[in-house]
Amino acid sequence: MMNVVPELYVVGAGPGDPELLTLKAHRVLQTAAVILYDNLANQELLALAPAGCECLYVGKKPYGDYTPQETIHALILEKARSRGRVIRLKGGDPFIFGRGFEEILFARAHGIATHYIPGISSMQALGFEDIPLTHRIVSEGVWMVTGTKKDGSLSADLRLAMQSNSTVVIYMGLKKAAEIAAAYCEMGKGDTPAAVVQHLTLPQRKLAVGPVRTLPALVASQQITYPALIVIGAVVGLGHDVTGHFLGQRLSHQALGLGGQWEL
Repeated sequence: MMNVVPELYVVGAGPGDPELLTLKAHRVLQTAAVILYDNLANQELLALAPAGCECLYVGKKPYGDYTPQETIHALILEKARSRGRVIRLKGGDPFIFGRGFEEILFARAHGIATHYIPGISSMQALGFEDIPLTHRIVSEGVWMVTGTKKDGSLSADLRLAMQSNSTVVIYMGLKKAAEIAAAYCEMGKGDTPAAVVQHLTLPQRKLAVGPVRTLPALVASQQITYPALIVIGAVVGLGHDVTGHFLGQRLSHQALGLGGQWEL
C-alpha cells in the first residue's frame, strides 16, 4: 500500500471562464485525489480531475444555503489524511475575501503541507466591459472593500475610500446598495460614475451603469443578483455613457496615455 502524503492546495478558479484558469492550476487539478469546490468555481473545471478523484461541493450562497466553515475544515483534515492531495477550488482568488488563508492556517496547524495557487479575481474581469481598475490622471489607485461585514453592517472603510481619488470595488455589496448610494450622496458625490456587474466572463454577463446615487435602480434594471461587484469611480465613465455626457470624451489625447491633464 502506498503511503498517503496529506497536502492541501488552495487554488483560485478565476472569474468564471474556464480558460482563465492558470496553467499551474490546470496541471495540479489533474493530480487531485479530492476536490472541494465552492459555489463560484466553474464546475466545468472538474472535468480535469483524474479518474477516481472525489469531487465534493462545499459552497456558500450569499444569504442562502451554505456549508459551514467548520465542516469544510473537517473535510480538509479527513480527506488529506485518508486520500492525500486535496484541492480546495475557490472562485476568483482565494485570498481576496475567500477565506483561503484561514484554510491554509487550519491545515498547517494539523500537520498538513499547504500550497497556494492564485486565481484571477473577479474585479480584474471588469476590463471585459471597458472598465480599467486604474487609469492615469483619472484614478490614483484601487480600494477593495467588502460591502457587508461579519456583523451585517456596512464597511467603515468605504467612507475612507470615498474620500480618495481611487477606484472603489465593493465585493458582497448588493444588499447594501441603498446604503452605499446614500453614503455617497451625503458626501456630495452622488454623481460619481458607478457600475454593477455580474458574470462578466460568461455568456450570461450583466452590466448596469449610472450615477452612484441610482445604485438600487441600476441593480433592479438588469435584475442583477449574487454574485456581483459594484465599482465606483471615474474609470467607469471612460468607456460608458453614465449620465448622458460621455466622460471619456473629456480626456485629452495626452491624458489618455501621453501625460497631460484631465480636461474640465
